[in-house]
Amino acid sequence: MNTVLPVAVVVAYVALLTWVAVRARAARHFTEFSLAGRTLPLALVFGSLAATYVGPVFSIGFVGRGFASGLLLLGIGLAYALQNILVGLFVAPRLRRLKGCHTLGDAIGQKYDQKCQVLAGVISVGLCAGFAAVMAKAGGDVLQNIFGLPHWSSVVIVVGVTALYTTFGGLRASVITDAFQFSAFAILLPITLLWILRFHLEGGAAAFTEQASLATSAGLNSTPLIEIIALLAAFLLGETLIPPYANRALASKTTRVSQNGFILAGCFSVAWFAVMIALGIAAHGVPSAAQAIAAKAAQIEAIGAEGKSVQDFVLLILFKSTMPAAGYALLLVVLISIIMSSLDSLLNAGAVAFTQDIVKPFAKVPDSTALNIGRSATIVIALTAAAGAVAVDSIIDGLLICYAIWAPAILPALIIGLWVKRPRPLAGILSMAVGSVVAVTLWVTFKFIVHWKTETEISRIIIPALAAALLAYALGHYVEKTKSGP
Repeated sequence: MNTVLPVAVVVAYVALLTWVAVRARAARHFTEFSLAGRTLPLALVFGSLAATYVGPVFSIGFVGRGFASGLLLLGIGLAYALQNILVGLFVAPRLRRLKGCHTLGDAIGQKYDQKCQVLAGVISVGLCAGFAAVMAKAGGDVLQNIFGLPHWSSVVIVVGVTALYTTFGGLRASVITDAFQFSAFAILLPITLLWILRFHLEGGAAAFTEQASLATSAGLNSTPLIEIIALLAAFLLGETLIPPYANRALASKTTRVSQNGFILAGCFSVAWFAVMIALGIAAHGVPSAAQAIAAKAAQIEAIGAEGKSVQDFVLLILFKSTMPAAGYALLLVVLISIIMSSLDSLLNAGAVAFTQDIVKPFAKVPDSTALNIGRSATIVIALTAAAGAVAVDSIIDGLLICYAIWAPAILPALIIGLWVKRPRPLAGILSMAVGSVVAVTLWVTFKFIVHWKTETEISRIIIPALAAALLAYALGHYVEKTKSGP
């Protein structure tokens, strides 16, 4: 396929996106950089939330899993949709009602104490960098496919462009560009599925149904029940109110906007997951795509690329096999927009958490200094993500590792703190510390000593780590309550 048109379209899109970001106006105050002045309407909250979670994992990763295991991950993905709806109904409004909060660390600091805020900030920054590394890896894969560049230089380009507009525009630029990108991929990828089903799928609906049944049966047979339970827990809890989502809840215009934004985003995710899984299943019925995927799998096996998965290439191969040059170029733009819309949110959220939760508790800084610190932190986190991208084996694998650490590290302290009348600081700090240490220790043990390889195996660590965090919380609550009285 001629690469001139795809390259030209991608370059033009990046230029257009940069213009949109510039039009969003550079942040002049830290509140604008962190929360866009708390003025986001429902359309921007919903569009930005959807654009943030529909990253490479929920597009490239889900298509690959649809190809490998059929409808299995669609059922598991429904737990993610439920999580968004529950957060919208019960958690986001409580978070939005807190006064003067810029981050989850702020909220935890208000409910517990400053030590808890600092620890929550350290965890937030670390996990934002980890999530961003997964996005950077996916962006490098896509650009490498387009330009034929080395993977490291492709990662640098994606991260560099995203960091440029996020550094100067802050949350406002992130949200506006996210909404712009959301409108592109929410329309074009469903149209692509219809195109493939209508013009390229051999055997029609009957063949699609058969392939879905075969792939789903294979996925169920190869996935133990404990791993299915662990995956359900990971998708239900692992991305709950990660810093970019919390920032949008806090930046919404009203409590009602915050609530409805999450509910709508949860409903949209059901339709999105169905489209992505269907694309993966349809790849079985497109002979040229199926052959190319098999050849890619053989190539990965031949070169001994340990941990690398052919699933990360299914969507790109399907596009190449079915689309004319112009359509392929547009879809590459869609993939880049999906990646950048997640990456910019993570960079901004990590920078805000660093400034608000790690720097400000120890130094009273003027607004202009806080803004400069936030911008500098954006660049540092971007560089960290670019460097970390080389360590990411597969997209879903990287995401689930972040899930397994985030849920036990933050959620018990956050959720209980929002609901309990008098949360105890010792309970909060023990829960976060124990949850983080247990999750990281289990991951290192099972990854490098036991040599668990697949994401379904790695996802198991979320259950014992979450149990340890809850037990630590209960212990801290009991000890402090005994000392201080009711």
